[in-house]
Amino acid sequence: MFRQDRTNPSTAVSNWRGRHDTPKGWPSTAVSTWLNGGLFGAAGMTAFGGIITQYEDSGTTYRVHTFRGSGKFVVSSGEAEVDWLIVAGGGASGTAGGGAGGMLTGTGVAVSAGTYTIVVGAGGLNGGNNANTAGATNGSNSTALGQTTVLGGGFSMSGASEAVATTGVGSGGGAYFTASVGIGTAGQGNDGAGIGQMGGGGGKAEDGSTDGVGHGGDGATGYGITAATPYYAGGGGGSDYNLASMKPGGLGGGGNGGSETTSVNGSGGVPNTGGGAGGGDVTPSVGNGADGGAGIVIIRYEVAA
Repeated sequence: MFRQDRTNPSTAVSNWRGRHDTPKGWPSTAVSTWLNGGLFGAAGMTAFGGIITQYEDSGTTYRVHTFRGSGKFVVSSGEAEVDWLIVAGGGASGTAGGGAGGMLTGTGVAVSAGTYTIVVGAGGLNGGNNANTAGATNGSNSTALGQTTVLGGGFSMSGASEAVATTGVGSGGGAYFTASVGIGTAGQGNDGAGIGQMGGGGGKAEDGSTDGVGHGGDGATGYGITAATPYYAGGGGGSDYNLASMKPGGLGGGGNGGSETTSVNGSGGVPNTGGGAGGGDVTPSVGNGADGGAGIVIIRYEVAA
């Protein structure tokens, strides 16, 4: 078992066999979850912060710093070009599905010695309100590397006569009956959708939830802590009268919609995906909406062989 307290000292790896025998030291799957430090030079850079993992993909070894909450990315020496994924918090839900948090990715960003503040946006809060009671909120922005802000997902309809004022968010919330859907930000998310009480939240992918059937819009794939490419930023599903036709959330952590018939609440967006919450019931004092999922920030870079 690798000991975290031996991560940083200069003599910590001098007798470690893996340093001289890389195939035995680093299997091809992700094996490390220490919180600080690192072995081997990472493209001439030493960096700390977040949950650190390492994996191999198609012959390239990546080191990954995953921030599930706000923190610091500290480059103590050297420099490198990094890839990054930033997802904002997803929107809470009312009757319709909450919008996903905005999602951005980038490659080849140069970092050098210094401290970079990382902010991971919280999911929007429903506040325990029934779907027909106002109070659901947008998700919060996420920022990283001092240069990028991702907008929070839009809250969904919480009343039959309300419009969804979510222009300028990552993905728009769904709409209730004839109300307007939320408008997402191009390149970060999509618009919401609305058809009766089944309005789904927007996802990241271009198809979104614009078909109007009430499903949450699917998100998009991005970097993970292994070679797998998980989905992020899925929209919340809309509510429905009938549990048997309950509307699912989109791929990427979108919550499922609720049901009036059985007083089922909408489910929350999955934490650290930026997923929007599933819509609640359309009848007062029964099913409620839910909270959006918190965002995430991932920084990765190649490490020296």
